[in-house]
Amino acid sequence: MKKAKEFEEFIGTGRRKTAVASVRLRPGAGQINVNGREFAQYFPTELQRQTALSPLEKVAKAAAYDLVIRVKGGGIEGQVVAIRLGLARALVLENEERRHDLKAVGFLTRDSRKKERKKYGLKGARKRFQFSKR
Repeated sequence: MKKAKEFEEFIGTGRRKTAVASVRLRPGAGQINVNGREFAQYFPTELQRQTALSPLEKVAKAAAYDLVIRVKGGGIEGQVVAIRLGLARALVLENEERRHDLKAVGFLTRDSRKKERKKYGLKGARKRFQFSKR
């Protein structure tokens, strides 16, 4: 019986607003796959691509790893920041010594801001209807 090719992979989960990203980090040739699509095709702007991969560029060579990313919910920018957090967490799982460098730059901090809920009697979360005295 043939044994399947085994490789070590590290999984990091990142969140931002309503976006949730699962990042699988494995040794490889630098291929990046986001929801079954090419990385450059999923994130059209250079700034989005740089932001998502910034933890990898900070502590390691991007060409040394393959990334398989699953992301859902939120908008594109929320997904980018969720991927950044997931990637940073996966890099720390691989090598604990990277924690200090990533934490100093703020890549391991979860941005907990979310949209505030709408309250009854108001137009939005805080905006009120126009007051009329008469």
